[in-house]
Amino acid sequence: MNKPVEKSKALISLQKIKEAEEEARKLVDEAKRRKASRIIEDAYDEAGRIKEDYLAKARKQAEEKQKAIIEKASNEAEMIRKKAKEEEEALRRRAEAFFPEAVEKVRERIRDYLERRSI
Repeated sequence: MNKPVEKSKALISLQKIKEAEEEARKLVDEAKRRKASRIIEDAYDEAGRIKEDYLAKARKQAEEKQKAIIEKASNEAEMIRKKAKEEEEALRRRAEAFFPEAVEKVRERIRDYLERRSI
């Protein structure tokens, strides 16, 4: 009777070992799934941070380009204003040179007109 009891104890021990191994496999599989989920979640988070970094850099570059374009346009507008003012001054000086002659011609026409009306 001693041998069947030993076999049953050995059999029970083997079954417990198999159950423990199965439980251990389940725990390992669950840990792998959790770790995989955590890795995927971390990857998404990192991708989001990278995306935000690139968007921030792109915004900064766009703002710098916009500022450069505005500055260039402002400089060009200022040059155009200066040139227009210079041309205006040149035209004024040329026109002022003709004022005495124009005044004389108008005076003669007025005199001619008045003389013709009074006769």
